[in-house]
Amino acid sequence: MLFNSIEFALFLPIVFILYWFVCNKDIKVQNTLLVLASYVFYGWWNWTFLGLILFSSLVDYSVGIGFSKTNSIEKRKGLLLLSILVNLGLLFYFKYFNFFIESFSRSFTFFGKTINAQRLNIILPVGISFYTFQTLSYSIDVYKRKLEPTKNKTAFLAYVSFFPQLVAGPIERATNLLPQFYKKREFKYQKAVEGLRQIIWGLFKKVVIADNCAIYANDVFNNYQDYNGSTLILGAVFFAFQIYGDFSGYSDIAIGTSRLFGFNLMQNFSFPYFSRDISEFWRRWHISLSTWFRDYLYIPLGGSRGSLGLKIRNVFIIFIVSGFWHGANWTYIIWGALNAIYFLPIFLLNKNRVNLEFSNNLNVLGTLKDIGKMIFTFSLTTFAWIFFRAESVCHALSYISKLFSPSLFSIPEVVPIKIIGICCIFILIEWKNKTKEHVLQNLQEKVSAPLRWLIYFILVYSIIMLSEGKQEFIYFQF
Repeated sequence: MLFNSIEFALFLPIVFILYWFVCNKDIKVQNTLLVLASYVFYGWWNWTFLGLILFSSLVDYSVGIGFSKTNSIEKRKGLLLLSILVNLGLLFYFKYFNFFIESFSRSFTFFGKTINAQRLNIILPVGISFYTFQTLSYSIDVYKRKLEPTKNKTAFLAYVSFFPQLVAGPIERATNLLPQFYKKREFKYQKAVEGLRQIIWGLFKKVVIADNCAIYANDVFNNYQDYNGSTLILGAVFFAFQIYGDFSGYSDIAIGTSRLFGFNLMQNFSFPYFSRDISEFWRRWHISLSTWFRDYLYIPLGGSRGSLGLKIRNVFIIFIVSGFWHGANWTYIIWGALNAIYFLPIFLLNKNRVNLEFSNNLNVLGTLKDIGKMIFTFSLTTFAWIFFRAESVCHALSYISKLFSPSLFSIPEVVPIKIIGICCIFILIEWKNKTKEHVLQNLQEKVSAPLRWLIYFILVYSIIMLSEGKQEFIYFQF
């Protein structure tokens, strides 16, 4: 079920009314409703994969119960290994099996031999990368004794399948989200209003920014041979806005919807295109995934401890695995490696923790310097997005080759003035509100009621009038 669909517009108020006005007397009934609603939400796409998410949930629930019954280090390691093998095994089969088979077959062409490996007809379950990491965080945290294993099966099933963030995150830690299912939730009007504001802003980013940019980005990437270099730059920039509006828009809707039901999810995006270096970018982009890899992969590998060689190795591992997490394609691996190359100089010079907060420079020179850094970081990021968007490595290299041709200095052949204007307004609005969690946060404290309702009207009107139909979210494929 898509957030930007009529089905969800009907589904959400029905669940909301049942949750607060029918099931509000008993927390277990509320949790049961959330499990059923989440399974309906997920099953709307394909009911056959409900068994998969249920199986994954029961495995990790059982592993947690197993942890509670033993203090034996060997048995606890065995239970953790079981959780890792089951979860990553399912992820490997559905997402990466064909990739490795095809890569193995192609590797023999270097030796003048050909192997015809049979590709399996495997359908990738929506959101498997997200809920797999979510269940793994539970098993790992319980193993490390950071969290008590739960015996509340309904609460655990609700934690894994919680519909607002089930399909595309944020990837919530069990230490944050699971305890919220144990506590009685009380309806708070102000929290619900704040949630609705974030939903509206998320829909605006998805429908108005992402979907409109997608029209031009898709046209340029699909027909790059017909366009000059300056148009290809514009296409890459449009894709940068598309993926940001699409993914951060989903996160805003997920976080806002969770607030309607009394839950708090972690912030997943913090105005990443205003970053002054690539390290800051990764602290602001897809925060739940970046911190997941930091805590469960990078630090266990040794992090920034050890020799220079080990530090460089760990940086490349974390970025390449992050790229591979996004999809079974060499383009994602190169995208991850490219970001590792961007990050290494900052890391080796020990400047990766310089830009922790937005600058409050009041002088013109300081502001211009920051803006210059932001433009440079955005340019690096946009260049890397070419590999992320391309269908293959050859596609990406051909696109880049055409981009840096002499036609780079000619006038773009496609100049959609309307969407460029909308994106410019969007940038200014985000810049003005860059210290908030989202643009409309605490709007009632800053704006009078008539102006506030005018803002709501403009946003909703834009969402309706500038809609390009029911478009899926990019990260559904991951």
